[in-house]
Amino acid sequence: MDFAPSPRAVEYRDRLLAFMDEHIYPAEPVYAEQMAASGNPNFHPPVLEELKTEARSRGLWNLFHPHERPDWGAPGLSNLDYAPLAEIMGRSPLLAPEATNCNAPDTGNMEVLELFGTDEHKELWLQPLLAGEIASAFAMTEPDVASSDATNIELRMVADGDDYVLDGRKWFASNALHANCRVLIVMGKTDPDAAPHRQQSMMVVPLDTPGVTVVRALPVFGYLDREGHAEILFEGVRVPRSALLAGEGDGFVISQARLGPGRIHHCMRSIGAAERALDLLIARAQQRVTFGSPVAERSNVQDWIAEARIDIEMTRLLTLKAAWLMDTVGNREARTEIAAIKVAAPAVALRVIDRAIQVHGGAGVTEDFPLAAFYAHQRTLRLADGPDEVHKRTIARMELRRVASAGAR
Repeated sequence: MDFAPSPRAVEYRDRLLAFMDEHIYPAEPVYAEQMAASGNPNFHPPVLEELKTEARSRGLWNLFHPHERPDWGAPGLSNLDYAPLAEIMGRSPLLAPEATNCNAPDTGNMEVLELFGTDEHKELWLQPLLAGEIASAFAMTEPDVASSDATNIELRMVADGDDYVLDGRKWFASNALHANCRVLIVMGKTDPDAAPHRQQSMMVVPLDTPGVTVVRALPVFGYLDREGHAEILFEGVRVPRSALLAGEGDGFVISQARLGPGRIHHCMRSIGAAERALDLLIARAQQRVTFGSPVAERSNVQDWIAEARIDIEMTRLLTLKAAWLMDTVGNREARTEIAAIKVAAPAVALRVIDRAIQVHGGAGVTEDFPLAAFYAHQRTLRLADGPDEVHKRTIARMELRRVASAGAR
């Protein structure tokens, strides 16, 4: 088990760190100014397109993609090589992932279109996504059922001649309010009488299809994120049978193929957010003086700093192990580790961010620092791509099977 970065990964890490220092961090206040001046929470600020152009010119494009494709700018990095890069991007989550075309949910949707899409899907949607020309959304979660169990999904996809007709409601379709969003990948039920895991299918639905209505943007902890988390109504939405991804009843299988890599990407970025929060905590503790001494000299604050370093290092190692297993034995064999980091990484990030907020005092909950937004985002990750409880259930069931198969001793 070797987690040492490859020479190629070191090269990309150095290039990405330089890009962050020279362009991403200086662009953060510009981004904030452009968003504020627009008065539109879903405004697409020009600075982001400038960053995308710069990233592509530096070869920092589609780094997430596992296959080397020069025409896409994809270097073909392994999960283990990509992990430290995603962590670096997580230090500036509003800018760095999208600037490098490595942002969710587009990365997962690109993987789905490449693995399960038709030639038409790839020409119409995959190519523009890989070029960073459009954005996409993933519509799976529903307001009226417990969507942590995907077999509960109720949106109907009824065959009608050469078409399917979609009726139902989705929400938390992240990216659907992005100014460049053009297409949805929708999960729904094609056969309610089939076996539970064969009832669902996935389809490609252009956002401007008649009957598709974006009802509202859902605020998260009071934040209206630029990309939006939309509630979407589907009323008699007619799409051709060619909209189907893979085959009827393959929706659950596709969702598992999509969510595994997406979960680990989230965890990598969470570690980056925790690292930046720790840097901010230390800087603030060194600068502020209470009762005649810097806050950094308080024993409880030193405990927080030490515990943060320990937690971050443990979580990073678990993430690297999961990435290494995904590369060597595949996502299915790594499912325990993927589930474990999905629980651990946001929890660690939340703990570090919370303590950084505490050290900042009232400033920590303002928008003068990124900590409050970091906290809101990391808290949502305890629900996104499956709540903690589902992942713990997966781990527990694997452990129970392990002991049962070994027999009592």
